[in-house]
Amino acid sequence: MTRVVDVEALAHLLQDAARAEILPRFRNLGEGDIRSKSEASDLVTEADEAAERMIRAGVAVLAPDALFVGEESVAADPALLARLAGAERAVVVDPVDGTFNFASGIGAFGVMAAVVEKGETVAAVIHDPLGNDWLIAEKGAGAFQVAADGRRVRLKVADPVPLADMIGMASTGFLPKDKKPEILANLAKVRYATSYRCAAVEYRAFAGGFVHYLMYNKLMPWDHLPGTLIAKEAGAYVARFDGSPYLPSHTAGGLLVTPDRDSWDALRREVFTL
Repeated sequence: MTRVVDVEALAHLLQDAARAEILPRFRNLGEGDIRSKSEASDLVTEADEAAERMIRAGVAVLAPDALFVGEESVAADPALLARLAGAERAVVVDPVDGTFNFASGIGAFGVMAAVVEKGETVAAVIHDPLGNDWLIAEKGAGAFQVAADGRRVRLKVADPVPLADMIGMASTGFLPKDKKPEILANLAKVRYATSYRCAAVEYRAFAGGFVHYLMYNKLMPWDHLPGTLIAKEAGAYVARFDGSPYLPSHTAGGLLVTPDRDSWDALRREVFTL
């Protein structure tokens, strides 16, 4: 496919922002550097805002005609999110995914970006600041783990296993209150269910073949556009709870990511009965 944005340059931009604005603040945030947004556990730090400013400036050079949709930009101007659906080209960025972990001094966070072209995700990067590598994908070209020295390893999702043997991540915090007890009870049917509170880390584990499912209910584009493209290019089956494709314009409807359709059907029928 023809590149609309140089995804390798985008990956290096995320790396540069992590070096300059994120890592120096890790376990070094001062009083007043952490603030709550929608609730006590929904945090923003000086690292989020400074990294997004740097990434936005870099994207303006890489793709001057692209709509920039950053998590913190949308927090400042919520109307920006609605523009994504009709944008000819957009770059969607999460400057620090896993801010709660980052602010807590826990090393489970990442920097993510996706390129959207006419309503379709066509490229994605998930950068790990602590490991200094990234996952990268372009639509139709596969997904890869890329080391800082350029070494590339092709990603492949795990082989399917029976429901009772499945290991995965389920973000249950945003489930409907009337369904949450049922879903939590149903999770006893799988081998293991956890949540790292960081989509960047969870998609990395899934695309690398280490877990068998991911489930999310709240769908903000900066959290899921990068990971779903990488997962699909690594062989995953991805759909919302009603079976429809996940698109950049979606912010609801739930999301289930599995190695294949049969795994998706089993989880949807037996566990995630929404």
